[in-house]
Amino acid sequence: MMISEQVQTVMAGGTDIRNPQSVHIDESVDPSRISPQAIIHPGCRIYGVNTTIGPGSELGQEGPVTIEDCQLADKVILKGGYFSGSTMLSGVTFGSGAHVRPGTLLEEQSSCAHSVGLKQTVLLPFVTLGSLVNFCDCLMAGGTSGLDHSEVGSSYIHFNYTPHQDKATPSLIGDVARGVMLDCPPIFLGGQGGLVGPSRIDYGTIIAAGTVYRRDVTTPGTLVFGQFARTTGKMPYQPGLYGSISRIVENNLVYIGNIVALREWYRSVRTPLLSGTEQGAQCAESAIGRIDSMVQERLKRMGQLAGNMKLSLELAEAKFGGDVPSTPFDSQKLLEKQWPDVAGRIESAQLGECAVEQRDILLTAVDKMAPGTDYPGSIKALTPGERTAGTAWLQAIVDTVRGFWAG
Repeated sequence: MMISEQVQTVMAGGTDIRNPQSVHIDESVDPSRISPQAIIHPGCRIYGVNTTIGPGSELGQEGPVTIEDCQLADKVILKGGYFSGSTMLSGVTFGSGAHVRPGTLLEEQSSCAHSVGLKQTVLLPFVTLGSLVNFCDCLMAGGTSGLDHSEVGSSYIHFNYTPHQDKATPSLIGDVARGVMLDCPPIFLGGQGGLVGPSRIDYGTIIAAGTVYRRDVTTPGTLVFGQFARTTGKMPYQPGLYGSISRIVENNLVYIGNIVALREWYRSVRTPLLSGTEQGAQCAESAIGRIDSMVQERLKRMGQLAGNMKLSLELAEAKFGGDVPSTPFDSQKLLEKQWPDVAGRIESAQLGECAVEQRDILLTAVDKMAPGTDYPGSIKALTPGERTAGTAWLQAIVDTVRGFWAG
């Protein structure tokens, strides 16, 4: 079998391609964005004009890897699977059988075992997912190092689709304002369990193995156990007829606020620190693009939810006649009416200008850091006052987004 010219070009640059006859590198790929220090095993396929593979990264050790428009920083290990539209920073690892779809951002030393599915997912540094995990539409943080990290046990699922056929279901496991400081207690989601979105889970929470959890945990350091389902039985149910939406809207806006805060963190903090190398700058740029897509995804899903209120109110009218109760249906009317304005304000507001005094305390410290240095070490070197100021700045962004909704 012939070796393609594209593969030959990449090999000429120094990249270690094992069995090059079995490797396909599409013509859309810029060979200069594949590091000479990368290793590509047999059967791998690489596509995308924006694809970057950093030094020390390795593809396909356990099985073929396909990547499309992904950015891999240094020492990223993808042992097998499919990866599309995702950004992975230093030291990220995946076992075989991965299925990673667009809008995914994994930060330093986060890891996934075999057969993990992600989409519209953010893992902050050190977060670890076990095997056979489906973890789409959520952000997880917590932990201080590779030995003290938030973890999701094997055979876990984040439930992100409802009988009403909406996906206004993102879950926040930890948060951005505190999580980026890399000093929060870890969160543990026990195996053979699940989380029903949209949920908010605070730091130090342990959800015991086998638990399918449907609520929020807002008190740090809480152990949760049991199934928490309704008593077994039957009851009338009409898909499309919503009950109370207040918690759904609240959790969605808090989630969007956190994603916007993460974008401002990347623009002001992460980009300067990653820009020490060309590959780092490419990863920073792509990460902001991922976060932008997450914001748009959440606005789209909330727009669909708001659009569903028309049918819900019609079903309520048919059920109750002229005596439709104000609770919960007044809030549904409000969401249907107000959402376009709320979405517009989120998109147009200069949210990075919130709490500028606290922001500038943090950024003054960041300006003194050398680009390309160890990111976790740089963040941990911040003083308590600088951390507090940075958290206040990011939380102000979240609170501002939440305040756009009057319900």
